Amino acid sequence: MKIEAYQIREGKKLNLKDHPTDGTKGVSKEEVKVRKPQLKLQLVKLQEQLYAEEQQSLLVVLQTRDAGGKDGTIKHVFTGLNPQGVNVTAFKEPTPLELSHDFLWRVHAHTPAAGMIGVFNRSYYEDVLVTRVHGEVDKQDIQRRYDEIRAFEISLQNRGTRILKFHLNISKDEQKRRFQDRLDKPRKQWKFSENDLSERALWDDYTKAYEDTLSATSTPTAPWYIIPADHKWFRNDLVTQILLETLNDMNPQFPEVDFDPTKIVIE
Repeated sequence: MKIEAYQIREGKKLNLKDHPTDGTKGVSKEEVKVRKPQLKLQLVKLQEQLYAEEQQSLLVVLQTRDAGGKDGTIKHVFTGLNPQGVNVTAFKEPTPLELSHDFLWRVHAHTPAAGMIGVFNRSYYEDVLVTRVHGEVDKQDIQRRYDEIRAFEISLQNRGTRILKFHLNISKDEQKRRFQDRLDKPRKQWKFSENDLSERALWDDYTKAYEDTLSATSTPTAPWYIIPADHKWFRNDLVTQILLETLNDMNPQFPEVDFDPTKIVIE
């Protein structure tokens, strides 16, 4: 599978209608099921090397609409990894203290340290998506924030952090189905909020905000990937493959020891 096909090129004007939400590129669910254990073993091995090396880090950003699959992606892709080496941060509505600072203030403390994988369940991109759709910032402010985001990501990269950004792209019909599923199943009702419906009514506004944001902030070293997310199994497989390709490119290595193990005797 050519993952480059899902990457947004820098400066490319984006139209989400050109990116099917239910595409599987001819891949079958059975095929994914068969290769999943091997992909997981590779991911575990590379994470162990990254953690031991303690020189690089990886930041994974997940953005999507309500019911888009952030929690499910985290659960299925990262289950089985060493929890000591993975930090997941969910960014909720800013607190009064956070609002009294610049919009990136609350983010930096959660970026991954050397050796770690950090996962952002929503992120600083909320501040150019939700704030824009709800009219909390003007056009000039949005453009300024785009500049600040690009500079922020460059500063992370200069410190050895690779950045992967995934937009989990679901259809309006699929969102409706998932909302209804939450209402129908008591064990899922806690996930539903009436606010989800008011946000759903702004579907077209969010579409435009996503198109502009992904176009403005996808760079060769901090790319956005548009993941077809109507089929959860395909979404999880594609995200896993992109993670693996990125970690292989980072090529983390176990550190060399400063002693000769053959000359040590344990009595």
